[in-house]
Amino acid sequence: MARKAHLLEAIALGNLKIAPSQVWGAVRIVPLLRRQISYDLRLLKRSYDEDITIVNLDDERLDRGIKYISYIPHGLVLSWSDDGSPVTAMGGQIISEAKRYNGGLNSVRVMHRMAKREAKNQLRFLPLHLAMEGFLAIHFSGPEIAWEGYSRRAKSQGLSPRIEFSFSGRSIPTLEDALRVFEIHEHQVGVLLFVAESLASAFVVPTPEDYRALHSSLLQDFYSELIYEYGLYGKTTRMETEIDASKVNDLKTLGEALEIMRSHWAEFQGFMASNLLGREIESKRIYTAGSFTLQRFITDLHPKSENHMGEAIVRENGQLEYLKTYRLSEAQTKRAYLLKQLAANQWHLETTAISLGNTLEEFIQRLDRAGFGYLINDRERQKAKQQR
Repeated sequence: MARKAHLLEAIALGNLKIAPSQVWGAVRIVPLLRRQISYDLRLLKRSYDEDITIVNLDDERLDRGIKYISYIPHGLVLSWSDDGSPVTAMGGQIISEAKRYNGGLNSVRVMHRMAKREAKNQLRFLPLHLAMEGFLAIHFSGPEIAWEGYSRRAKSQGLSPRIEFSFSGRSIPTLEDALRVFEIHEHQVGVLLFVAESLASAFVVPTPEDYRALHSSLLQDFYSELIYEYGLYGKTTRMETEIDASKVNDLKTLGEALEIMRSHWAEFQGFMASNLLGREIESKRIYTAGSFTLQRFITDLHPKSENHMGEAIVRENGQLEYLKTYRLSEAQTKRAYLLKQLAANQWHLETTAISLGNTLEEFIQRLDRAGFGYLINDRERQKAKQQR
């Protein structure tokens, strides 16, 4: 019987090799290569055409339960074998478990759960939305104690509804051209995507064939406002390295010098992604598929650092088979950070304010600026405004 893979404590590329990057405008794409390919796990894209998708998270009926609502252009179908034998990535369009509605100008798809088993060794999940739904659900129920200072709405409904905005990859200048013209390597299974030298996304799949089929899906992913702005105004820097001609005597020494140069590139590009790679993360197991584990994660939400969330599939030996990440904006980080501090202090406003070095009025102002002003009753908000 296969063992469950451990929950990730940090993202490590493991046996993936970082290749020299390619640059187009503000976009830098760093290929990730996998030399030893196991075909016992495959991923296939399933396209959706509806304008809006509603995902019932805990109930199949549309009129009850918690719902996630977004534009979802595609899902991923995961197929695996239990004995290590190769599987074929087939059947992506065979099973349709969604209901469709036409409502005025919009068509709506209704689905059950973010990750749903469709056959014995087949799982459908919604890439990146699986991570975003977890982000939106951070302390979603709101105050656990009816402290004075909270509004009636906060006490009865918590943070419902919780909303975040993002931009399609098509909104990022030069990204579409970069994906179209860049070379795909023979053993490429993923990329580190930088916009204006900031890590926008890391994407890894099990096999080169899966990557070629999903390469353009980076355009359909969503990115934070920060990455969109970097795409508009940011620039890339030129990486320069030299080969010492005095040490090159023949083709062999030239090849050795090239390998050294490429290793320096890889080390630097790995350093550029150091706010994700090797960073402490908090993970949650979503589904166990034989010897593979689908999990979502988020970094430690340090307010002064880059922060990322995402999903991963890990083999029982710890090898990373699938990875998709999202760079949080500063505003998104602040919102999640404030919620974590409130929860750590049992949602007591004054205690949380003291722990952050704020007065109560200053802390309420911070909540208001972060978009959580509706959690506080009118009397406390007015007092905070007067202090301001």
